[in-house]
This record gives sequence, structure tokens and C-alpha cells, in this order.
Amino acid sequence: MNMMNLHQDAALALASVRAEIARACRDAQRDPAGVSLIAVSKTFGADAIEPVIAAGQKVFGENRVQEANAKWPALKAKYSGVELHMIGSLQSNKAKEAVALFDAIHSLDRQSLAEALGNEISKQARRPQLFVEVNTGAEPQKAGVLPQDVDAFVKRCTEDWGLRIDGLMCIPPAEEAPAPHFALTAKIAARNGLKLLSMGMSADFPVAIAMGATHVRVGTAIFGMRDTGHPRA
Repeated sequence: MNMMNLHQDAALALASVRAEIARACRDAQRDPAGVSLIAVSKTFGADAIEPVIAAGQKVFGENRVQEANAKWPALKAKYSGVELHMIGSLQSNKAKEAVALFDAIHSLDRQSLAEALGNEISKQARRPQLFVEVNTGAEPQKAGVLPQDVDAFVKRCTEDWGLRIDGLMCIPPAEEAPAPHFALTAKIAARNGLKLLSMGMSADFPVAIAMGATHVRVGTAIFGMRDTGHPRA
């Protein structure tokens, strides 16, 4: 496929997702400007990402620090105004690289990572937006803070580790209706005074928008199918 076709396909896919976001916002009586689309570019190289940037997309999501480090410093240098969000599980020993590279981290879920991020944010004088990941389905195979523990964790992040928490993120169980999980996450965020909600992926982002999502993570609908892994988009 030539570059012209790649650019056309990217523009069409992006326009379709944006139109669906606009419809979901209209149905929920929300301003589309209040919903940020994160184009999840994990596993895709610069040749697939650049046409999406050219089509006007500025916010992208990655699952792994090593992969993001291999492709995004050059892309961020080439394209001004691009934001990079870490949406995958983050190891504490990758906190230094993550703080340096990412503009937002959506997967804060434990004390060791909070401490590491607090140290690096202080050292680097660079503060990415921080989302606490909530394991709304209490799934043992998934990362995330259990719903009943989120209030105390957010408080400790602020008071003990000097972090400013901006919002919450969740990934509902694949076999369950997502709406109750989105509603629970929104309720926890509201009582903690958190304004941002990272909820919704390619299959369910209209439902997430109805429940108050401020960030939706969409990969497949923009980039096409990829090798399956931990579901983040």
C-alpha cells in the first residue's frame, strides 16, 4: 500500500471514530471538547503512526516503556504538540524513563510505583498527569486498586508520596456489561474530587462517554487489528 492510501485510510478511520465520539457526546448532552481521544499505537511503527498524526491526531497511547522509547522520541521531536500516554502496566524500575517520556500515566496501582514516580517527578521537575487504575471487577489476573481501597490509596499518594492524582482509569471485565464498572469508577472519582476518567476502548467507548469518560482509548478502530495482548484499547 502506498503512502497516499495509508494517509487516506488513517484519515477515514480517525474521522469515523471522531464522528462516533461526537454522536455519543450529543446523546449524553456533553461537549465533545470534554472527551480526549487517545489513539493507541502499541505494536505499530512510525509508518503507521505518522499518517494518523498527519490526519490531525495529537494524543497517543502506548503499553510498554521500551517500545515507546524506541519510536516516540523521534516522533515527538518531528511533530510539535504530540502527547504520549502510558496506558499499560508500569514496572517501578521503569519510572525514570516513564516520567521523562510520557505526558500522562494511566496505570498507577501500588505503593512501590507511587514512591518511584514521586521520586522521579521530584528529580526531573516534570509532572505527567496521573491516573489511578481501578480493578472494578476484582479480577485476580488484572492490575489495579480494588474499589474499596481507592480512597485510601489516593490519599496516601497525595500525603505520603507528594503526588497529584488527576483521575481514575478502569478496564471492565471482558465478559460483563461495562456500564456498571464505568459508573462505579465515576462515583469513586467524584467523591475524591478527581476530574478525569480514562474509560472506554474501541468496543465500548460510547457507553463510557455516557458515564462521564474524559479520555477514551481507541486503537483497533483507528489502526486496525493487532496481535492480542493485555486489553488496553
